[in-house]
Amino acid sequence: MKQQFQLFCIALMFYTRIPIPFDTKYSDDKLNASTRFFPLIGYIVGGLSFCTYYILQFFLPLEISIIGAFIAGILITGAFHEDGLADFFDGFGGGWTKEKILDIMKDSRVGTYGMVATIIQLALKFYCLYLLIPLVEKCGILWIFMLFVTYHSIARFSAIQLCFLMNYVRDDEKSKAKPIAKKHSLKEIIGVYIFGLFPLICFSFLSPLLLVSLIPLTFIIFYFKKYLSKWIGGYTGDCLGALEQICEGIFLVTVLGLWKFIS
Repeated sequence: MKQQFQLFCIALMFYTRIPIPFDTKYSDDKLNASTRFFPLIGYIVGGLSFCTYYILQFFLPLEISIIGAFIAGILITGAFHEDGLADFFDGFGGGWTKEKILDIMKDSRVGTYGMVATIIQLALKFYCLYLLIPLVEKCGILWIFMLFVTYHSIARFSAIQLCFLMNYVRDDEKSKAKPIAKKHSLKEIIGVYIFGLFPLICFSFLSPLLLVSLIPLTFIIFYFKKYLSKWIGGYTGDCLGALEQICEGIFLVTVLGLWKFIS
C-alpha cells in the first residue's frame, strides 16, 4: 500500500502543481508504474473544478462560475494539457516534415495555430457546460459533480491509450519533458482501465446511453494513432496533451447530443 501511495504521489507531482508535503524519490521505473494513476488525477482536477463552480454559483452567474472552474483546473495542472494542445497544432499546422514538426512543438512560443486551437477548445467546453449544467442539475447536484469528474478522467484515460499503442519518438536532451511512460506491465494497463472507466460507469447510472460516448472517443484515439504514425512515427508529450484536451471536448459534445434521448 505504501508503494502504491508513492506511485500516486509521483503521478500527482508530474501531472499537477499540487505540493507533496514530503520527499518522494523519483525514477523512470516509478514514473512508468505511476501511469495507472493518470486517470485518477482527473478525479482530483475534476472534483476541485466542481467545488470551485459550486461555490461560485451561489454568488455569480453560471457563465462566470464555469470560467472559475476552468481557472481552477488550469491552476491545478499548470495548463499542462492546454500547452500540449497549442504546441501540437503549431507543430502539425506549420511543419511538413517529422524534424520540422518536432522542432516547432518543442518551441516554447505559441503560434497562430496553437492560439486558435486553444480558443476554440475553451469555447467548446464552455458552451457545452453552459448548456449541460442546467439539464443535469434537474437530476441532482451529484450528477454535475459526476459530469466534471467524468469528463476529466475519461479524457486522461483516452490520452494514455497512445502510450499503449505507440512508441515515444523523442528521447534526447532537446526534449522539453520526459515521456509519460516507455514500457507497461499488465498491472499498469489494468489500473488505467479501472480508474479511467469507473467514473463513466457511475455516470451511466443516470442513463446507460451515456456509455455511447466511448464510441467517438475510441474513434479519435485510433485516428490520432494513424495520423501520428504517418507524420512522426509515434507520440510525444504534446500529442498526449492535445488528445486529452480534444477528448474532453468530444465527450462533452457527445453527452450534450445524447441528452435529448435521455430526458
